Amino acid sequence: MTSVPTPLRAERAIARPRREVSIYEQQKRWGWIFLSPWLIGFFIFTFVPIVASLIFSFTDFYLTRPNEIKFVGLNNWIKLFNDPLAINALRVTFGFAILSLPVAIALPVLLASLLNSKYLIGKPFFRLLFYLPYMVPAISGIFIWQAFLNGQTGWLNRLLRLMGVVEPPNWLGHEFWIAPAMVLMGVWGVGNAMLITLATLQGVPQELYDAAKVDGADAVTAFFKVTLPMISPVIFYNLILSVIGLLQFFVVPYVLTRGTGNPNGAAYFFNMHLYRTAFLFQDMGYGATMAWFIFLIAIGLTVILFTTSRRWVYYAGGE
Repeated sequence: MTSVPTPLRAERAIARPRREVSIYEQQKRWGWIFLSPWLIGFFIFTFVPIVASLIFSFTDFYLTRPNEIKFVGLNNWIKLFNDPLAINALRVTFGFAILSLPVAIALPVLLASLLNSKYLIGKPFFRLLFYLPYMVPAISGIFIWQAFLNGQTGWLNRLLRLMGVVEPPNWLGHEFWIAPAMVLMGVWGVGNAMLITLATLQGVPQELYDAAKVDGADAVTAFFKVTLPMISPVIFYNLILSVIGLLQFFVVPYVLTRGTGNPNGAAYFFNMHLYRTAFLFQDMGYGATMAWFIFLIAIGLTVILFTTSRRWVYYAGGE
């Protein structure tokens, strides 16, 4: 027998309103939908390989015998700290970082200050001129510089001979000059950092310079007391990117020396040793250990820089 709904049930059914989805929930739902391709790609192509490399660092894993993986504990880490090639490559990497980091930080600031000067004529042209090399592909730029720095036929040494230098340096063939040569090559690509610094310089309030001038400050004092503090966040940003980039330095020395790191190992950077170990000798376990080692160094240096930045980085509105 079919039951007839009572008036009370019918009234409850009518009175029960449908739940309306708020605009915030709709935006949140569509946000996750649009983010899902990136999240899936990040999980598959970044997160999973990172976790796998950490696991591989505790194993004996060769690509030539993938079915013979075995757990070796901390043996790869012990091997790393007793590997003379790895120690020398780390020394080369940090030595080059000490040499090139001041140039990578100071040169964009100086160029941006020059291009921000009201006395310079043709500023748009010079901005374009300094930024264009940044757009040149890395491999093409390396080949250009390789010809420019050639010890016998390079244009730089020809200019030095015209200036009276009898024996100009063998930039790419001497272990002392290979690092300065790569610093010169890095100078060619400071256009991006210069452009960011220039945009920040143009945002410094003119009232601060007027107040400094009233207090008797000259141009040099105003630069150190007003300009540098106001653009310190951008300098800090460039510093972080430069440190991480130097710890990943690979393409330039690899192409320049054809993967050998010569002369006399002076251009044998840590990432070159990592690449040769993992992909040339196919020792993925030891290669993963080196990758995590340089990653931990990068994390440690970044934490130190963020900790010390409280003393010298000024943020508008901050204490």
